[in-house]
This record gives sequence, structure tokens and C-alpha cells, in this order.
Amino acid sequence: FTLANPTRVVLDVQNAWIMPEAKKNVQVDSPLVSGVRAAQFDEKTVRIVVDTTVGKDGWKVFSLDGGKPRIVLDFGRTPKVTAGTKAPPAKPAPTQQPTKPAKPAPPKMTPPSDQRDGDHTGDDVGHDISDIIGLKGKKIAIDPGHGGSDSGAIGPTGVMEKNVTMRVSRELKRLLEAEGATVVLTRTTDTEVSDKGANATAVEELEARCEIANRANADIFLSIHADAFTNREVKGTTAYYYAKASEKSKRLADSVRLALIDAIGTLDRGTQTCNFYVVKHTDMPATLVEISFISNADEERMMNSEEGVKNIARGIADGIADYFG
Repeated sequence: FTLANPTRVVLDVQNAWIMPEAKKNVQVDSPLVSGVRAAQFDEKTVRIVVDTTVGKDGWKVFSLDGGKPRIVLDFGRTPKVTAGTKAPPAKPAPTQQPTKPAKPAPPKMTPPSDQRDGDHTGDDVGHDISDIIGLKGKKIAIDPGHGGSDSGAIGPTGVMEKNVTMRVSRELKRLLEAEGATVVLTRTTDTEVSDKGANATAVEELEARCEIANRANADIFLSIHADAFTNREVKGTTAYYYAKASEKSKRLADSVRLALIDAIGTLDRGTQTCNFYVVKHTDMPATLVEISFISNADEERMMNSEEGVKNIARGIADGIADYFG
């Protein structure tokens, strides 16, 4: 429900208890949300209060299935989705929608058409020397989102986000290593990254992913995810970067997003700022990319196909080559 003067959205979670170590007051750098507070309202109710500028019709609350239970508060109206119309965000609200930058001519990593469906290693991929110079010797940290007990979002036919991100990350690793890059994956199997496994808190799990990239002294960090929304018609690619990060993070996010859209032909939902843990606590330029919406049946089918996985990985690889080029 909502409260006025000032405008607040209140969520009461029944049969819940707040952990003593939980952060109870979070400031948010966004025109839609300025802060989030949580407290033990009574002996069996945790109350979450969001300070917001949107009215009573400007937000939704829903749950996501799979892995650890998640309740999502989504701020901002949902426009009718048509070709060329950007869909509403399914993750926490971004701080702004920047103007789509003009796309430079990137050094493409896509192999010739007669090789696209085969396996390529080393010298037989047929890329320009500019690509090799740009990626050779670079260290790239790839984070396949979710894993283990956390399935992430689940598509209409049961395809799990954690499996999509793992398949894409493995193919992306193969492509980048063929160009001379060193690739570090935060996970290589269907498991949690934290030493505590399924007992880790959400922050501990995300912290473990950041530590891998930071210890490796990676040149860039890329976290791969698939989006979800209650409206199953919504689709499109989004890239995020930390609002207070350097311009390099925005450039990385733009490069990956534009090349990925070219590769899979989905809608452009822009590059947006965020406060996501993994892009905030990594020491190098970082982006989190939402491939598209796994809640959309067509996009789920694409992300679960061998061709789709290869196209996604090639698009991301092209974006990384563009960034370093």
C-alpha cells in the first residue's frame, strides 16, 4: 500500500524476521526512489518502506520463482510494447535513460559465414589483425549470473536463467581465448560461488564473485543475466553500469549492448545506471548485461537454442572487441 506526504510504498512481509546484521537503511541515487528502509514492525511482520516519487499507479509488486524466494517492487508505468518502444525495467529502477549513442564501426569478431556453425580455434577464425591486437593479452572476468540453489528467472517452459548464463559464458570464453585473451569465469559449473554454498547470504554470494575478478586483476568485468517481467510480451536487451563509475564502464556497457542487439535482433532498452553489487564492488570497468527477457516465450526459445547461445556469445564478444578497439 502507499502513504502520502511524503509518498511512500509500504510492503509488509508476514511471518518474517529481520536478521540483526541486515542493512536496514539504504540510500538510492534515483529520480524514482530515494531510499529503502526495513524494520521489524511486529513480532511476525517485517515492514519495508520505499521513499518514492511515483504515485499509487506507478509501481507493481510481484514474486519471481526459482531458487531463493524473491519479491520485486517495480517502479514506473508499463508502456504498450511495440517495435521500437523500450520496455519497462524488470530490475530495480535505473537512474536515467541516456540518449542512445551513435554506434561506431566496431572491429567485428564474427567469423565468415561458411565457418559460423563450426568449432574455431586459433588461426582458423579468420578475424582481422586489429581484433587480435585489441584482445591479445587482455584479462576478462565473466560472471555467469545465478547458479546452484539460485536458478534465477524461469521461462514459460521451464528454462532456467542460471543455465542460459552458463552456456553463454562458456561459448564467450572460447571465442575470447581464441583471440588471445585470458578469461576468468566466476563459476564453471552449476553451483554457488561462495564457500558457504547455499547457506551464503545474497551479499556473500555476490561478494565472492567480485573477489574473483578483483584478485585476478581483470581488465574488465561482465556479468551475464536474463531478464524477466510479469508481462510476457516484453523483450529487449539492457546493459547496466554503476552510476558513480568511470566513463569506461559506460563505454563498455554501450559497446556490449549495441553489438548484442545486432547479433540477436531484439529491442534496444538502452544503457542504464544502477546500484547492483557486482558492478559497484569490482575494481575495473564493469557492466551487467540482460540478454533479453526469458519470460518471453520467443526469447526463451532463442536463449535455449544452440544457435541462439552462439549468436549471443558472438554479439558480446564483438562488443568487447569494440571496447578494446
